[in-house]
Amino acid sequence: MSGTEQRQSTSSRTLRIAVLISGNGSNLQALIDAVEEGQLPGVEIALVISNQADAQGLQRALQHKIPALYLPWKKRAEAEARVATLLDLFQVELIVLAGFMRILGAEFTVRYPQRIINLHPSLLPDNGEEQYTTSDGTTIPALRGINVVQQALDLGLPVTGSTVHYVIPAVDAGPVISRAEIRIEAGDTEEILHEKLKGEEHRLIVAVVRAYAEKQRLVNA
Repeated sequence: MSGTEQRQSTSSRTLRIAVLISGNGSNLQALIDAVEEGQLPGVEIALVISNQADAQGLQRALQHKIPALYLPWKKRAEAEARVATLLDLFQVELIVLAGFMRILGAEFTVRYPQRIINLHPSLLPDNGEEQYTTSDGTTIPALRGINVVQQALDLGLPVTGSTVHYVIPAVDAGPVISRAEIRIEAGDTEEILHEKLKGEEHRLIVAVVRAYAEKQRLVNA
């Protein structure tokens, strides 16, 4: 292969991603829009999987002719084995957890090192620490697991945000890729805060996938 042919092969390489969801799928929609608008060159959403049959995100995918399916999650090991089979079948390289409300088992996560990323609606520190220091020097607790938006309000935190991180066996403790901070204002409710976070999440997930795709092209150049 000549140098020109090799560069063309590298530049045309497609990063195939799978998006796992449980609900509305607004972050999935952000990715779909970014692909269709040319903001994610060389990225293809190859598959969408939901653990909820009525997830609106499934309809979003189907409307854009993206393969999408409901996968029951009654027994985690069985469900994860089926997901792994589908990922292989669809030749997926990057797995995006976008509002996916299930914890993946250790055996599954170690099978895909630095190939699973998660959007988490709070500010996570580096190295699995228990506190996060904001840009203005305020120290707040690391909120992991579920219901963290309401927890931030209950604790009276001045700041919250969103974090994109790699998934490891420990819950919400993997290496941080990117974050965005949001001020919590007087009168904010859980619903209002979720809406504020969505805008940042949409921006973050598109930027992270774009950077991942660019890195993969360079690695394989």
